[in-house]
Amino acid sequence: MIADGFKPHFRRSPMTDPWEPLYSRVDDSSVVIGVTAGEAHCNSRGLVHGGLISALADNAMGLSCVQAQRDAGNEVAGAVTVTLHVDFLRPAKQGQWLEFTTTAIKTGRSMDMAQGKVTADGRDCAFVSATFSVVSA
Repeated sequence: MIADGFKPHFRRSPMTDPWEPLYSRVDDSSVVIGVTAGEAHCNSRGLVHGGLISALADNAMGLSCVQAQRDAGNEVAGAVTVTLHVDFLRPAKQGQWLEFTTTAIKTGRSMDMAQGKVTADGRDCAFVSATFSVVSA
């Protein structure tokens, strides 16, 4: 099941290609990523791997920072992760809809910060935060 408002993710990379199909939507200067957890996202116990949660949360937060920069009229090429923090609250399972809802909380000339949460079928499963180095256009 794909949640309302989501479309195929606008950005692909070799890192995330094995996890396709990914979905996203842009909300008020933030990018939300969504995916239905499949076998490729899980460990041998059928639980979504923490590495996947970390990587997609990092992706969503970086894209949210870039979106906020561009919405503010700043030309940036991207954002590179400096720090990433993930607090895992409960496991997500195969078959659940995961949403990575993040927002830029501070944008600057050289550094941005973001935070957010990851939900599995609407229940919080992780809180995330990160700092990014801004890549000039």
